[in-house]
Amino acid sequence: MMQPTAFATFHDAYRAVLNLVTSTPQYTISSRGNRSREVLNVSFILTDPHRRTPALAARRTNIVFNIAEALWYLAGRDDIDMIGYYAPRLRSLAVDGVHLTGTAYGKRLFAPRGASQFDHAVKLLAADPDSKRAAMTVMRPFEFTDPGNPDVACTLAVQFLIRDSRLHTTVFMRGNDALLGLVCDVFSFTFIAEFAALQLGVPLGTYTHQVSSMHLNEPDLPRARAILAERTPAPPTAPAMPVTTTWHTIQKVLEWEESLRTNRRRLYADVITDLPLEPYWRQVVLLLEVYRQITHQPNSPVDTGVLAALDPYYRWLVACRWPGHLPKG
Repeated sequence: MMQPTAFATFHDAYRAVLNLVTSTPQYTISSRGNRSREVLNVSFILTDPHRRTPALAARRTNIVFNIAEALWYLAGRDDIDMIGYYAPRLRSLAVDGVHLTGTAYGKRLFAPRGASQFDHAVKLLAADPDSKRAAMTVMRPFEFTDPGNPDVACTLAVQFLIRDSRLHTTVFMRGNDALLGLVCDVFSFTFIAEFAALQLGVPLGTYTHQVSSMHLNEPDLPRARAILAERTPAPPTAPAMPVTTTWHTIQKVLEWEESLRTNRRRLYADVITDLPLEPYWRQVVLLLEVYRQITHQPNSPVDTGVLAALDPYYRWLVACRWPGHLPKG
């Protein structure tokens, strides 16, 4: 059978992709001033999409941004206010200073609520589980025709398929940055796939990532090699989104996100268990509180109680990304 290579974890798939593009590129290209190594038509399958975050210290994965970006998509937003707080570099892509165009997949997939592409795809599969039509388009026709547009969608489409009573997802991309973008995109789309499976009441199946141009900018080669030199094993497990997760849950988490981002509230470790959320989502809110402290209290270390309340793997990711903001000793 002519299928992509399957990996149990994204940790392993990510290393394989980086090794491929770093060691055996097909082409060296220079597009929009970026000289990069490239391999065409790269694809892989994740057999357990829950295990979506690589355990690689040199990668310094920004788990807070990954979660915030997925929530930004689910919210159906295209504004820079929310996502620019977690990734200030994205502000330069908002030509009008207010909205993102290509990067804002959420508005194309999840808006308007109740009548979005996502809603129609879920309704279609609920009525006809064997359907092949639950495909959602992201890149718009002629989006690429303005050479001055810095923000053109990299994702072409997302497709859901129910087979063997499980929800399988395939994402089609015109291009992917192997070092940076790949981690963010796989996180967001597997997160969305898991949410979709819960809305359909079926187990999460495989995730397939297909990319026409997998590339690595040459200035990023030293960092890619440092990541490949690590021998850290993949995390043995990953938390699953609670089966009780609904759009109401997402809305409650988004309310906490906004209040923490705007510094109108703070979260204390001794009250985290009082939140009317499942432990999975409490951990998400805790991560957002950690970032609130890093951003709004830059001269103070993150509260030890909040750090202690984090899942050990999340705590490790925070330590890799923001070592200077941790308590000493």
